[in-house]
Amino acid sequence: MTLREHLDELRRRLMFIVVFMVLATIVAFVFRNEIISFLLEPGFGRVGERPIATEVLETIGVTFKVTVMVGFVASLPVVLYQVIMFASPGLSRRERAYLFLLLPGVLAAFGAGVAFGYYVLFPPAFFFLFNFGAENVDAQIRIASYMNVITSLMFWMGVVFQIPIVMFALARLGVVTPRWLGRFRRVAVVLAFVAAAMITPTFDPVNQTLVAVPIIVLYEFGILLARVGQRLRRRREPREPRPSLARRIARKLRFWDRES
Repeated sequence: MTLREHLDELRRRLMFIVVFMVLATIVAFVFRNEIISFLLEPGFGRVGERPIATEVLETIGVTFKVTVMVGFVASLPVVLYQVIMFASPGLSRRERAYLFLLLPGVLAAFGAGVAFGYYVLFPPAFFFLFNFGAENVDAQIRIASYMNVITSLMFWMGVVFQIPIVMFALARLGVVTPRWLGRFRRVAVVLAFVAAAMITPTFDPVNQTLVAVPIIVLYEFGILLARVGQRLRRRREPREPRPSLARRIARKLRFWDRES
């Protein structure tokens, strides 16, 4: 394909992605009330209250922001598929197979991270934030502030759950080895707690541990996947042809002649 043909293909795929994202955003806007209620549940489900809006356009701005983000997340499989198909002519058949096999794993890991944050991490975290200093302050949470926190946390939890897949890919490419990852385990534990402190909006050790422990478990699972990736890599490496039986017998005879 010429450069012009590549650009035409890129334009077609980008137009398809944009159209799909617009349609997904429209559908999300239709169900905006259900989506916003779903996002408010971890923070306001226990207290039975609702957030406030202090600006005229705050509610409208939050609604459009949430619907666009939901439309993008819903379009993520299509986006990744179009990217792979655009790059596929430059890849081998085996490389394309690996990409298509990893695509469901990436999406499933992202969804698992979002689900973990929504059902496990967010309820105690927001309960702590809403009630911290309640003896002196009446918390009035803005809708914009709350949505910014919960959407960023959901995104980063989805990214964190990609650790095993990244470790598998690096081992498959030969960048790292399972033995090196095992020796790096102590540093990984420390980095897990550092990442937990950066991800969680609270500073209490309970919520940070709720994030750090899954990261450590994901790292250990990533070591197991790295072993699988290393084995797959070794299968692709060319092996030396085994000498024939006659040649092996001749070597043995020459060895015995030297010894005698």
